[in-house]
Amino acid sequence: MNNLVKILLAEDEPSLGRIIKESLESRNFEVLLCLDGEEAYKTYKKEKPLLLVLDVMMPKKDGFTLAKEIRQENASIPIIFLTSKSQTRDIVEGFTIGGNDYLKKPFSMEELIVRINALLKRTKLEYKDEQIQLGNFIFNLKNQTIQFNSKTETLTHREAHLLYYLLKNKNQILDRSFILKKLWGDDDFFNARSMDVFITKLRKKLKKDPKIQIINVRGYGYKLIF
Repeated sequence: MNNLVKILLAEDEPSLGRIIKESLESRNFEVLLCLDGEEAYKTYKKEKPLLLVLDVMMPKKDGFTLAKEIRQENASIPIIFLTSKSQTRDIVEGFTIGGNDYLKKPFSMEELIVRINALLKRTKLEYKDEQIQLGNFIFNLKNQTIQFNSKTETLTHREAHLLYYLLKNKNQILDRSFILKKLWGDDDFFNARSMDVFITKLRKKLKKDPKIQIINVRGYGYKLIF
């Protein structure tokens, strides 16, 4: 029986794709290499990988578009973007779409492998399949949903886990650096900007209950109160 972790790699540069594939396979991953976004989507539907590594600039369907489509079906699968883009808005867009991490080209194989292992470890967080009362909401981490009255809304992987850590530290300051390293892997400027975007999204989704507030404690982090 094959117990290897299955990774879908979408990279339109054949030589780079082969290098990444061989490097990951040498670390006991099973790698499905696709050369364009459309092929990658078909492979995702058929093979059900556990993690995606997506080049942003690809023919037929770019990485961002592909990630959007997959996120509509699967809110929790880890996604790493490979990109030559370095502008803040592009990186923030990737995280807003639902990416979990990004690597700017050129990058080392060791760094990619470390980030893959870190994401896989985070997705194995053990938690009870129980409903948590959050003001007038019911939060389910395993299903990554919040329910208000009879309406259920799905959260992204990162939204759900960010809310989970805020809840664990209810009425206390959640250290900014801690959560960045925990969910983003690094507390650099671009990741900090991305986290601000996710905090704003959570505030909007929770605004139906005015008693719930996520307060920005300048220089330290965030505090969830209700």
